[in-house]
Amino acid sequence: MLLDLDRDPDRDRRLIRLRFPSLAVGTVLLPLSGLIGCLFISLLYHYEDATFTHCQVSNYLPSISSAISRVPERYIWRCCVGLHSAPRYLVSAVYFSFYRGRFARRLPERLLSAAALLCSLAENTGLLLLTYVSSTETYSVHKNSFIVFIASSLLHMLITCRLWQVIQRHSVNPEERTSFRWKLRLFLCNVSCCLAAAYFFRRHNAHCETGVYTLFALFEYLVVFSNMAFHMTAFWDFGSKEVVVATPPEDKRY
Repeated sequence: MLLDLDRDPDRDRRLIRLRFPSLAVGTVLLPLSGLIGCLFISLLYHYEDATFTHCQVSNYLPSISSAISRVPERYIWRCCVGLHSAPRYLVSAVYFSFYRGRFARRLPERLLSAAALLCSLAENTGLLLLTYVSSTETYSVHKNSFIVFIASSLLHMLITCRLWQVIQRHSVNPEERTSFRWKLRLFLCNVSCCLAAAYFFRRHNAHCETGVYTLFALFEYLVVFSNMAFHMTAFWDFGSKEVVVATPPEDKRY
């Protein structure tokens, strides 16, 4: 249940009460801290293995797949992503409910809202699969999960930017306008980083140049960080809301 902070119905039945911005920050900090921790441990303790490539040229940064495939990095990453996945599914449902109320009489935007929900669910599911099935275990599943994650992530951001373009066009709320501007910037940043990462990955495989795989890894990090930042814009979207878990009202009929 998502409620306005200034509303206060039936306090006695509340079990959990959490500000939505706190939920948004906590949800993003889990994979962010997990990824940074995995990269740090890989560089500190597994540098040679983590930065090794089939070309056997000098490389200075591990790819994300390499950084999360060893022990204990594998379990750190799986724990962080597993814990963050449930709130992510919840946020997907919250956005869909918000869009349905905002676009009650606009069929194109309602269809886009449903598409955004499907893309968000596919993105989170793809992330879970590529997390729990590493590239060293079943490469095909890991690869296809990564493709699903990237494709659904980009499509979700594109649809979201379109929906918020319509919202801010008819809004006087400065937070909604700020949210749209940052969504658009982060989407463009994410697309640019995806293209750069793909370019350096293909160049590395084609020419085996020193340091090119490092550039691929760097832009791969930026793809993930910009994706996380995009989801953090929920801080502005629902800044005045709170998530409440409560017992159902008692039936006083006799």
